[in-house]
Amino acid sequence: MADFDLVIFDFDGVIVDSEVISAQMLIAELKHYGVNVDGAYVARHFLGRSYPVVLQQIRDEFGVALPDGFEVDYRARLLAAFEQNLTAMPGIKGVLDQIRTPYCVATSSSPVRLKSSLQVVGLTSYFEGRFHTASEVARGKPAPDLFLHVAQRYGVAPARCLVIEDSLAGVRAGLAAGMVVWRFVGGSHLTGLELPTDTGAQPHRMFDRFDDLFELAPELKDEME
Repeated sequence: MADFDLVIFDFDGVIVDSEVISAQMLIAELKHYGVNVDGAYVARHFLGRSYPVVLQQIRDEFGVALPDGFEVDYRARLLAAFEQNLTAMPGIKGVLDQIRTPYCVATSSSPVRLKSSLQVVGLTSYFEGRFHTASEVARGKPAPDLFLHVAQRYGVAPARCLVIEDSLAGVRAGLAAGMVVWRFVGGSHLTGLELPTDTGAQPHRMFDRFDDLFELAPELKDEME
């Protein structure tokens, strides 16, 4: 395999093990409005998507329009929960310490949530000037806009980019951008679930441990390490 020129990490569920916290809190909050969903539903319909898309899905499928303050209140409670319980994904710090290929984050998360999460898990220094959010483009994932925007910013051809994603929306976005896409399935939010699949969005590879990343792609590793 030829060397990649850029590794693009998703954030939630890839760099930080946050999606299980988000899913549990959202499931509990939605019950107050008569919307009953489980972890598998969240993984299929909400994972990797922005809040407006999630809220639209709830309106469309359940006929429930959540109150205007729901998003703000939910975000505030979620950040508080992150401060208590958020952890970095096992093995990711070792990858960041040893990777030689330029890398960045491209996420549907808000800049505020991203920065707060990085600070909580002690990874801020690894991503200074290396993160991009859906706020920078017109369409979020599963549209390819964010990934194409990032590739252009770094001056890298899409085909030379490796995308590491956990969600189907992210996998679709990376494939639509013409990039190589590996799906990471080691997050707590996917444990014990029958993983949602999409015949039109098959990643090039799946893996569940960052400790294995350099065995799968040794060309990414700094030879001095």
